[in-house]
Amino acid sequence: MIGIIGIVIILVMVFGGYILAGGKMGIILKSLPFEMIIIGGAAIGAFVISNDGASILHTLRDVGKVFRGARWKHGDYRDLLCLLFELIRLARANPVALEEHIEGPADSSIFGKYPRIQRDKEAVALICDTLRSASMNYDDPHQVEEVLEKRIEETLHRSMHSTHALQTVADGLPALGIVAAVLGVIKTMASIDQPPEVLGKMIGGALVGTFLGVFLAYGLIGPFATRLKAVTEEDGHFYDLIRQVLVANLHLHTPQICIEVGRQNTPGPHRPSFGELEEALRALRQEAA
Repeated sequence: MIGIIGIVIILVMVFGGYILAGGKMGIILKSLPFEMIIIGGAAIGAFVISNDGASILHTLRDVGKVFRGARWKHGDYRDLLCLLFELIRLARANPVALEEHIEGPADSSIFGKYPRIQRDKEAVALICDTLRSASMNYDDPHQVEEVLEKRIEETLHRSMHSTHALQTVADGLPALGIVAAVLGVIKTMASIDQPPEVLGKMIGGALVGTFLGVFLAYGLIGPFATRLKAVTEEDGHFYDLIRQVLVANLHLHTPQICIEVGRQNTPGPHRPSFGELEEALRALRQEAA
């Protein structure tokens, strides 16, 4: 919603200020479709050339994050801590019983309580692979932590591709606007025998290309890339939280302390209060009793 509000503010302020200053929209509206074909078409073509099919689809899907915001919300962080608490407690009490949950998370009764997390393949794989490694005596906390850091770093790098792709398009749009403007000037020079009022409109139409390239780059596509980067980084905290809790578990802290480590390192807006989390964990204990 806030993204739509931002777009409306940009359009109202730019074109509203232009009209209030005495500018006429006629020349812009007349030239806009042709300039958009040149600039937008060239930008799309360059985007397609510089990315493979999977990356193109990934970027198109990620554009929606600009308006939806981060995937993981306050309740998801609380659910993640509850899920990790159940798994760690079970691993301490009955390691053999844990195997059915980490080997078949899709059918696990524990994972099934948290369907949003269960549907995220990366989160489930991160949890299961780490717990599986711990059960195989790969219990050096520092070694496991290094492996997890590199895995999360690679996942974040891959997720950032959409941001880089959009930013590359934004960087090229001003130059493509100049290309459109030059073509407009060429068209104008071919009609140099026309009266000044006609040439003035033609030159104005050519300058629309420069305006459009800069406007799209710094008013829309650039901010889209920046917002997408922020959202991707925010979602990355979810996976880092898994790392912190599971590494604390390898240090043989009690399950309650492991979860408190995770709670304290949850991003501020999504951090459940001590009382809220304690109430959720108490309900789990009563359910298991």
